[in-house]
Parts: sequence; structure tokens; C-alpha cells
Amino acid sequence: MSFLGVIGKQLKSHPALIPLFIFIGGGVTMSGAYLARLALKNPDVSWDRKNNPEPWNKLEPTQQYKLFAVNMDYSKLKKDRPDF
Repeated sequence: MSFLGVIGKQLKSHPALIPLFIFIGGGVTMSGAYLARLALKNPDVSWDRKNNPEPWNKLEPTQQYKLFAVNMDYSKLKKDRPDF
């Protein structure tokens, strides 16, 4: 019998486990999506070292790169670093 068949049989005999599987599956999905976002959108991560070795230097001062910023208006920031 396959693994999904065993899980299906357990869920049919114990329907109280269904919310547990839903919440654990949702948590795994959301944590995987967050890790993918960190790996692809974070300026600290450099996947292409040949063409873009320092991706943090290409950020504009008004560009928001954090997922959640409390009381921060990025449109009013001024550039405080030199161009290289």
C-alpha cells in the first residue's frame, strides 16, 4: 500500500485529524514560499556573481525590500551613499 493510501485510510477512520493535516500543510507551504522569496528577492543574496557581484549597490533608496516595514515611508528617503 502506498503512503498516500495509508494517510487516506487514517483520515477516513479518524476525521479529527483533517484540520491537523490542513494546518501543517499550510504552514509548510507558507514557510517554503517565504524561503523562496528570501532567496530570490533579498538584496543580500547573490546568485549571479559574474554579472552582478554586489546586488545591494543597485538598490534605490526609495525601494522597499523588506516584507513588512512598520511606520516607514520609503518614498521620502534620500540617497545617503555614493555611487560606485
